[in-house]
Amino acid sequence: MQFSTSFIPEIRFSAGAASQIAPATKSFGVTRALVVMDGFLAQSGFGEKLRQELDAEGVSAAIFSDFSGEPKLAHLHAAIQAAEDAGLVIGVGGGSALDIAKIVACCAASGEDPMFYALAANPLPKKPLKKIMVPTTAGTGSETSATNIFAGPEGKKLWIWGAETKADLVILDPALTASLPENLTAWCGLDAFIHAFEASTNRNAHVGGKFYGHEALRLLTGALETAVNEPQNLAARGNVLLGSCYAGIAIDNCGTAIAHNISHALAGLAPVHHGLATALGFEGTLAWLVEADTDDLNAAARACGLANAAALPAFVSDWMNRCGIVRALPKGFERFSAADLAAEMRAPENQPMRRSTIRDVTDGDIDTFAASMIALAKGQ
Repeated sequence: MQFSTSFIPEIRFSAGAASQIAPATKSFGVTRALVVMDGFLAQSGFGEKLRQELDAEGVSAAIFSDFSGEPKLAHLHAAIQAAEDAGLVIGVGGGSALDIAKIVACCAASGEDPMFYALAANPLPKKPLKKIMVPTTAGTGSETSATNIFAGPEGKKLWIWGAETKADLVILDPALTASLPENLTAWCGLDAFIHAFEASTNRNAHVGGKFYGHEALRLLTGALETAVNEPQNLAARGNVLLGSCYAGIAIDNCGTAIAHNISHALAGLAPVHHGLATALGFEGTLAWLVEADTDDLNAAARACGLANAAALPAFVSDWMNRCGIVRALPKGFERFSAADLAAEMRAPENQPMRRSTIRDVTDGDIDTFAASMIALAKGQ
């Protein structure tokens, strides 16, 4: 056995932990910070409250919230400009806010454009700005991951990867997730579950990653349904948030697989929530996947409280039903064919996820999966 576990940032977890953001920023010895924050949080008054708390600690802060959906290159350019003279970047929000913050911390330090680092074209700067990540959704695990997603100039999904993008401090406050609507709670929670599952079962899985992946599976299967149905239940919210964080550590070490190949390919065609797309891709391929019947698949099933991998497809579908997941893609996908999606699934940027899947993914498999996904946009 041989493996290497990637750097895990300091993680602080508690209801009310958001009050530690300003003192923690001061502890890094900076006098100016950029806060990248979801727009609704900034408009809710949370942004101004944080600005005042930072000011009281002697740190002046600019707030960047002019983005929506998944990060686009224009969002990154604007955020980099807002980071002028900043010594630290704080990301507060969902995966988009965190990814923008982490990319900005590198580009503002080096002066390079994000495209300079896209798809690992060039090494990241060795001394990025310091970073504090505060997730307010429980799904992406971006707070502990070295992977950062954005749409390039042609709208294609690109990634920037490297330890230099990782947080210096992660603050987990389940109270910040309590306002997340039921559908987003479910979509994000399923995304986290699939991160943990794929990281624990793909070709790259190792005991260092599975340690976190299996604990994430236990936390998420035990708490997500309650978090969806009882949004103010902070114990359930906390377990989902911690499960998402641990799932992020798992994928940072072991990566993902076929469900993410599909969800990234779908996003290359039209806008769709990543968690929903990943959940649909996962359910649509799970029966095929568990035919591999590996030790890792069975171990992941046991972490979910099941006897074996064969029980997973029925369990996941029933769980998705109880969490209110509607099996449909947005109307924008109606104009695309299965061949369009299959082409995206075969695109170079999506091949690592195809290759890491524990079963060989043939071109015929891709055609079959693409047809089943596109059918969800056409009401079939």
